[in-house]
Amino acid sequence: MRAPADFGTGPLSRAAALIYTLLVVELLLLATSLPGLVALMLLDRDASNLPLYALCTVPLGPAAAAAVYALHHRRSDLTDLGPAAQFWRGYRLNVGPVLRLWVPLLAWLTVVGISLANFDAAGVPAWWAALLVGIAVGATLWGINALVITALFAFRTRDVARLALHLLGAVPVVPLGTAGLLAAAAGLTVYATEVIPALLGSVFLLLLVGVCQPMIDKVRAEFTE
Repeated sequence: MRAPADFGTGPLSRAAALIYTLLVVELLLLATSLPGLVALMLLDRDASNLPLYALCTVPLGPAAAAAVYALHHRRSDLTDLGPAAQFWRGYRLNVGPVLRLWVPLLAWLTVVGISLANFDAAGVPAWWAALLVGIAVGATLWGINALVITALFAFRTRDVARLALHLLGAVPVVPLGTAGLLAAAAGLTVYATEVIPALLGSVFLLLLVGVCQPMIDKVRAEFTE
C-alpha cells in the first residue's frame, strides 16, 4: 500500500503554490516598476517619445531581475512558500549590477530607434535599416541573457557582458525561445494594450526562466566552482 503524500506536496498543492507565487511576484513586479509603467501608458506612440520610453523602462530591469530570482528559487511545497522574501532578496542583490547593464542597453536601443524613425531623412541605403533592426534584436537578446545571468549569479559586469554574448551562440535554443516570448509580448502591446503584458509579467518571466534553463545549467556547470 502506497504511503499518503505529505500535506502540501500533492498536485493540487503544487498548482496552488505556483498560482500564489505568480500572483505575489506579479504584484511586487508591478509595485517596483509602477511609476514607469504608468508613464508609458500615458505617452503617445510617437517616435519623438523614444527617450522617454527608455527612461520609463529603467525601473523594469531591476524589477524583472528580482522576479527572475524569485521564480527560479520558487518552492512547490504549499507549506514552505516565500516568494515575497525571495523577490526582495533578488532586488537587493541585483539592483546595482542590473542597472549597470540595463541603462546602457536602453540608451543604445534608443539611438537605434531614433535612427530608424528618421531613416528616410538620413538618405542611407535601404539595407542599413535591416542592419539596424538586426542590431536592435541582437542587443535585446543579449540584454535578456545578461539580465538572467546577473539575477542568478555573482559575476563582474564585464564578465556578464562577455558571457551573455558568448551564450547567444553557444546555446541557440535560448535566444530562439526568448525571441518568441518577445514577439508574443510585442504583439499583445501593439494589437491590444500595454496593460496585458504588464499584468502577465510574472507569467512571461516564468516562461523566460524555463526557456533560459539550458543556459543557466551551462553557466553553473562551466563557469562556477
